[in-house]
Amino acid sequence: MRLPLPDPRELPRALLGLPERVFGLLDSAEALIGRVDALLVRIEGTRRDADAVVRRVDGIAGAAEPLVDRLEPLVGRLEPLVERLETLLGRLEPPLTTLEPTLRTLADTTSPAEVQALVTMVDHLPELTRRLEEELLPIMTTMGSVAPDIHDLLDVSRELNEMLGKLPGMGRIKKRVEEQQEEDERSEGRDPAS
Repeated sequence: MRLPLPDPRELPRALLGLPERVFGLLDSAEALIGRVDALLVRIEGTRRDADAVVRRVDGIAGAAEPLVDRLEPLVGRLEPLVERLETLLGRLEPPLTTLEPTLRTLADTTSPAEVQALVTMVDHLPELTRRLEEELLPIMTTMGSVAPDIHDLLDVSRELNEMLGKLPGMGRIKKRVEEQQEEDERSEGRDPAS
């Protein structure tokens, strides 16, 4: 490819404009060099900041290593516990879901005094159980054999009452006993009619 040669008549004009163009190129080159220098300064600052961040991360990682070492056995012990809890929650979720309305009502309607009364009752349960087993249950087992005897005793008492009522003068004695009972009840502050 051929390079075009300038016209020799244009040469003086081209040579006169050459220094101006060279100075313009030098100015542009200086500005570009200044921008490159500023960019290099910024890159160096960024590198220093990155080095500082890396040092901090290394320090944090170094400090975290003993914690991780201590946590690993704990995590190993927690895994079976978590599995047991998941199993337990899986079994308890359906009944708890069913009981939720009842539990909510119980929580909304139970006063602190009622809770304290329940705690007191639970505290007395061992003694109540002991007495029930040692004192009440033996009596109740004999109640079946005592009932006919009590029935016979009531029949005899009625017959005796009828016989006493037929004795002369017993009506007056009975009336005095009833009046005395009424008077005793009045003195004690009870209503004799009740």
